[in-house]
Amino acid sequence: MLAVLLTSEGFDVQTARNGSEALARLDESRPSVILLDLMMPVMTGDEFRVRQLADPRYRDVPVICMTAAHDGRDRAQSLRADAYFQKPVDFDRLLGAVREHAR
Repeated sequence: MLAVLLTSEGFDVQTARNGSEALARLDESRPSVILLDLMMPVMTGDEFRVRQLADPRYRDVPVICMTAAHDGRDRAQSLRADAYFQKPVDFDRLLGAVREHAR
């Protein structure tokens, strides 16, 4: 749903089903911002972010974390996320954060 809404706002959106797929997609095209769900199958968002930060090619890509987990804010801060949203996400606020952080 977020992909459809962001596309309707003029963004070119790529999606991934899990953190492992997302890492592979980084090699295909460099995003201007990453919306990261911390609770993903196969590889968690936390693990993705650790690997992203370890890669000098992608460590400076801004990340906006989202989760329904009660400890999401603390996790996002420890992962040095650029922004954090608790699910359910207010789309207008998320859109503002995407616009602010997209490079």
